[in-house]
Amino acid sequence: MANNFARMLSSKRNVRILSLIGAGSLTAGFLLNREHVTAGAQARRVYPASAEYPDLRKHNNCMASHLTPAIYAKLVDKTTPNGYSLDQAIQTGVDNPGHPFIKTVGMVAGDEESYEVFADLLDPVIKERHNGYDPQIMTHPTDLDSSKLTSGNFDERYVLSSRVRTGRSIRGLSLPPACTRAERREVERVVVDALAGLKGDLAGTYYSLTHMTDQEQQQLIDDHFLFDKPVSPLLTCSGMARDWPDARGIWHNNTKTFLIWINEEDHTRVISMEKGGNMKRVFDRFCTGLKEVCLIGFKSGLWLGHSRKFRDLSRSHSCGPEHSGAGFHQGSLCTLRCSFLP
Repeated sequence: MANNFARMLSSKRNVRILSLIGAGSLTAGFLLNREHVTAGAQARRVYPASAEYPDLRKHNNCMASHLTPAIYAKLVDKTTPNGYSLDQAIQTGVDNPGHPFIKTVGMVAGDEESYEVFADLLDPVIKERHNGYDPQIMTHPTDLDSSKLTSGNFDERYVLSSRVRTGRSIRGLSLPPACTRAERREVERVVVDALAGLKGDLAGTYYSLTHMTDQEQQQLIDDHFLFDKPVSPLLTCSGMARDWPDARGIWHNNTKTFLIWINEEDHTRVISMEKGGNMKRVFDRFCTGLKEVCLIGFKSGLWLGHSRKFRDLSRSHSCGPEHSGAGFHQGSLCTLRCSFLP
């Protein structure tokens, strides 16, 4: 009987229904043979694209501004090699119309290939969001030479802390809106292994959100390092909060001035920070640390370096098009003394 069952499993038919009758019950299962499924295959659709087109009449986001019925019909049946579809990419923008005075992006990328497969929509969204930058004809410059920064020392009477941050992704693994549990755990493994190779002032420790002790958790809260589960509908509707806190964590160096958040919104978020207003020193550490982390990642063969469209060591394949390009964010925490007239 076992041999007969094995022959049934090795059958080349696409779908088999196996029924086993015993103890008065019927058990049925479908065995799907995926050898004929190809990357980027057209999805079988029962209703025409015109019947599936979302109602965007009251929406105020970049996706809604550029998703015409014609573009939707052209892209709706396409998928990336990982199976990510247009409907998945735009769902957060469909579910969140936005505010009349605050225009959001309205879509996310599920993987690196999304920027190619759905370029007819993502390119104009990026162009609007980034003040005319056209991924098809323009090359985004990135300069990580911190010696070119000639100023950046702010008055510490007013500036309490300074930080610079960006994000990086891992080649070949789906981005947070679409990744499986296994892919998310692989991101954690790859990044933690890479960070273990940092030496000197960049050497540090990783703290997993699922394994940290209560004492470690409280210390990270006191240091203002700990990140919480996303609650914004813009993030939850895109699938970024699934399986929380599985495979999420925080790494920081021993002096607590260089941090990596893992699987928060992007695969990684790289942060350089310190108390006071010396933004030049913060940026210098940021550039040095980012280069070291990427170099170790490159040696592993998995770190995402640059894209054909953006051509930089960047966050160009972030799940959020608003972070395309270098994706650098600089900020300071300031205190202001206000006086009021009697």
